[in-house]
Amino acid sequence: MWNERYTEAFTAYGTEPNDLLRDHARQIPMGSVACLAEGEGRNAVFLAKLGYDVTAIDSSEVGLKNARQLAKENGVEIKAVLADLAEFDLGEGRWDGIVSIWAHVHESVRAGLHAACVRALKPGGVLLLEAYTPRQLEEPGLGGPSSLEYLMTPNGLRRELSGLRFDRCEEVVRDIREGECHVGQSATVQVIAVKP
Repeated sequence: MWNERYTEAFTAYGTEPNDLLRDHARQIPMGSVACLAEGEGRNAVFLAKLGYDVTAIDSSEVGLKNARQLAKENGVEIKAVLADLAEFDLGEGRWDGIVSIWAHVHESVRAGLHAACVRALKPGGVLLLEAYTPRQLEEPGLGGPSSLEYLMTPNGLRRELSGLRFDRCEEVVRDIREGECHVGQSATVQVIAVKP
C-alpha cells in the first residue's frame, strides 16, 4: 500500500513539514532525532535543515527513496532506515528527540512502541507526536485511518507514554493542508512531552 502511495512522489503529503513540528521543533534539544513512519521525509529534511542529526524510519522503500532525494535537493543528509516499527529497536537513552507524526500502528503494537519511545529518549529528550483521534471519523477532513484500532486519544497516550512529563497532550480540531491525503477540518491529538 505505502510503496504504491509514494509512487507519484510528494503528492500524498507534500514536502512541507507538519505544522506542530514546524512550530515546536526547537523544543527538541540539538542532537539526534528519530522520525517514525517518516514516509517521504518532509519532517526529517526540515529537521536536518535546522541542524539535527536525523534518522528517518519507515516501512516503504519508495518513501525512503523519495526522502533521500528530498534531502539531496535541500542540501542536507538524513539516515534512511527501512524497518517495521513493530520490530525496530529504538535503543535505550539514544535520542534527543523522537518525532511521531501520523505514525498510526495497530493498538496491539502501539503500547509497546510508545513504551520503547520513553526508554529510547535521553534525559531531557522530547517526544513530538500528532495523530488522528476517533473524532476524526466524524469530521469532514480527509486523512487518517478508518479503523478505531489505529486512532489515538489523549488519555490513552498519557498511559502509553508513562514516564514522560507532558507539556501538551490535547485534542484539537484544525484545518490541515498536507498534500492530497490530509486535507480539511480534522481532529487530532498533539503531544509535546519531555523525559525527566
